[in-house]
Formats: sequence, structure tokens, C-alpha cells
Amino acid sequence: MKAIKSFKLTCISVLLAAGLMACDKPGSAEIAGKKIDQTIDEADKKIGETIDKVGEKLNEKSAGTGLAIDDAEISLKVKAAIFAEPGLKSLQIGVDTVKGVVTLSGSVDSLPSSDRAEALASAVAGVKKVENRLVTKQIR
Repeated sequence: MKAIKSFKLTCISVLLAAGLMACDKPGSAEIAGKKIDQTIDEADKKIGETIDKVGEKLNEKSAGTGLAIDDAEISLKVKAAIFAEPGLKSLQIGVDTVKGVVTLSGSVDSLPSSDRAEALASAVAGVKKVENRLVTKQIR
């Protein structure tokens, strides 16, 4: 879990550095903004692919050895599912698992997003129950 957070922080740092470098180059702010957006999209895709690969390896390992899925694996799989879902802001959704009970916390932009996150968590193997404590933000 710490490795994923460190990886995300590293990616964000690289993106910010790339954004600052793009601003130093001559040209319009719009071009720099587009480059930053493109870099963020590419990094987001690569992070998602990495999380998917980790989730697949965990599935293979669990299935191959017949071991029970532990809480850390469940949390990782739920986070990967939420991260891969278009429209969900994964950085604002916390996932905690204790004895197969997943607790979702944080904030989302709408009730359908909250329901979707809960459905994704429920679909993960080993999840016994989902406690949805997500708060819907007021958009003004």
C-alpha cells in the first residue's frame, strides 16, 4: 500500500516538474496546458496498468496456492477497481478492510458515483460486506 502511495507521489512530482518546464518554454499557455494534460493522461494510464498487473498477480497467487485472501489484498483490489473506473476520483476515496469488511471513506461528486464505488467494492472476491461512508460534495 505504501509502495502505491509512493508511486503516485512520484508520478505527481514528475508531472508538476514537467508542467513547470513547459511553462518556461516560449509559446502560449494553452500549448503548455495541453502538454500537461497529455502527460497527466499518459501517467494515469500507466499507473492504472501497473495497478491492474499487481491485482492480476495477486489473483494468480491466491488462486494458485489456495490461500485465503487477506485484508491488504482485498483493499488493493478494491482500490484498483475504483481507480480503473472512469469518472471516479480515486484519490478522494479511502479503502480500509478488516476481516473482509470494506469501509469506503472520503468524498465523491454524486450519489451515483458513491453507489458505483460501493458496487465495485462488493464485486471483489473476499469482500463480506461494504460500509459506504462516502460523502457527496455539494457542487456550486
